[in-house]
Amino acid sequence: MILKSKEKIITPLVALEKMKNWCAYQERSQNEVRQKLFEFKLEEEQVEWIISELVTEKFLNDERFAIAYAGGKFRIKHWGRNKIKMGLKHHKISDYCISKALKSIEEQAYEKILIKVIEKKLRLTKTTDKRKKQYEVINYAISRGFESDLVIEQLKLILNPE
Repeated sequence: MILKSKEKIITPLVALEKMKNWCAYQERSQNEVRQKLFEFKLEEEQVEWIISELVTEKFLNDERFAIAYAGGKFRIKHWGRNKIKMGLKHHKISDYCISKALKSIEEQAYEKILIKVIEKKLRLTKTTDKRKKQYEVINYAISRGFESDLVIEQLKLILNPE
């Protein structure tokens, strides 16, 4: 029995047009595009040519992707800087672009979201033991990517308003 593959053979020019449309729809990293192109069974030389064309024509820009990614994950998912940084590293974004993306997050907005995350977790934590509750809230906020010293500082301000 012969198994027929459902994969079509795609030429580099067709792949380039597909990638233009894909990148125009939403910001993409070079790593995402590279993976997608390898799924089309293109050779490495062809993949690199397509990526260079996309960069030249400004369909692909890792710095722009990093800023959009950081802003989206922060505003929508309420991720902290550490988690955003790890996500960007997963996309193989350069340290320069990562630092630029993290700087694009306003400090006031960052603290406001952190307070919101802490207050929500305080409300949802069922334990009555004060220490356990604080421990759970701190661990939760840190797992969301917020810096531990900032979490502890904000938690103290919320629990002991002056």
